[in-house]
Amino acid sequence: MAAWAQLGRIFAWLGADAAWPGHSCGLNAGEFEALRSAFQRAHQQNGWFTPEEVRYAAGGIAHLLDRSGLDRWLAGYPALVQDRAPRTVGLILAGNVPFVGLHDLLSVTLAGHRARVKVSGQDAGLTRATTDALIILCPELAASVTFAEERLGPVDAVIATGSTNTARYFHHYFGHLPRIVRKGRVSVAVLDGTESDAELDALGEDVFRYFGLGCRNVSKVFAPADFDTDRLFRAFHRWKDVAHHAKYANNLDYHRALWLLDREPFLENGFLLLRETTALASPVAVLHLERYTDRQALQVRLSELADEVQCVVGHGAVPFGAAQRPGPADHADGVDTVAFLLTI
Repeated sequence: MAAWAQLGRIFAWLGADAAWPGHSCGLNAGEFEALRSAFQRAHQQNGWFTPEEVRYAAGGIAHLLDRSGLDRWLAGYPALVQDRAPRTVGLILAGNVPFVGLHDLLSVTLAGHRARVKVSGQDAGLTRATTDALIILCPELAASVTFAEERLGPVDAVIATGSTNTARYFHHYFGHLPRIVRKGRVSVAVLDGTESDAELDALGEDVFRYFGLGCRNVSKVFAPADFDTDRLFRAFHRWKDVAHHAKYANNLDYHRALWLLDREPFLENGFLLLRETTALASPVAVLHLERYTDRQALQVRLSELADEVQCVVGHGAVPFGAAQRPGPADHADGVDTVAFLLTI
C-alpha cells in the first residue's frame, strides 16, 4: 500500500503542475517528467482529455490514494492479511474519463491478485504510464500487472466496465467466471430550493467536469416546481469557456439545431442546453431538468432508478461539487470490489 500512497502524493504534485519535488518523491527527475509528459500528451489521442482535465483527475486520484483514507478503508477487510492463492483478474477498463479504472487496479493489487489489464482505445496511455510509475516505486508489482494488447486471455475472474450494450456481451462471454460487470450509469442532483449561490456554483463542477462524460457527472437535475432556472445559468457562468472546446461545441450545435428543427422546447445560455424531460441520461452539452411537487414521491422514484444512478448530489447526499472526488470506499455501482476479490 505504501507505493500506492506515494503515487498519490506524486499525483498531487502533478495535478498542481508543480516542479519535481526531489528524489524523496520516489521518482527521479526524468521519471517524474515522463509521467507529466504522458498527462500532457493525452489530449493528442483523446480530444476530451485536455491537460486541465487530466490534472484535475490527477488531483482526484491523489484524494483517492490519501494514506489515512486508505488505512480507514482497508481496516474494514481483516481478511486481507490472510494468505491466499493469487488469481489472475481480468480488468476491462473504460476510457470515458482520465484514470477511470485505477480503483480496480488498486483493489486487485491490494488483494494480492494479479491484474491482466485491457484498456480502452480512449485511455490515451494514462493507465500504462501510471502503472510504469507505480512499478518504479514498487518493482515487485511488475509481476502482478500485465497488459493485454488484443484478447484478454486466460483469467480466473473479470471486472469489466462498459456501456449497457457491452455489459450484456460481457455477461455472456464471461458467464463461466466470477465477475463484476458494470454498465452505463448517470448521476443526478436533487434541489430543494434552499441551495445557496455557492452550492449551485459548486454544482457546476458536477455537471461540466470532464465535459459531462463520467458516470459521476450530473446529467439531470430534479428541482421544485417553482425553481428559477436563471439561478442555474448564473451559477454556471464561470464554465462558459467550455463552448470553446471543439468536440463540446459540435455537440452543442448539433442538439440545438436538431431541437429547433423539431420545435422541441429548451433553454440555453450559449454553452448549455437545458431541457425539461423525464429522461435521465443527457447528451454532452445538455442538462435535463425535471420539476417535482412531492419530495417523498421523488425519493421513491429514485429508489426505483437505483440501478441506473451512480450517485445523487444534494442536501443529505453527495455534497455539491464533490461528485468527482470519490474516496476508496465509494465503489462503482455500489458493488464492493475488494469483498468480491476476497472470494475468488
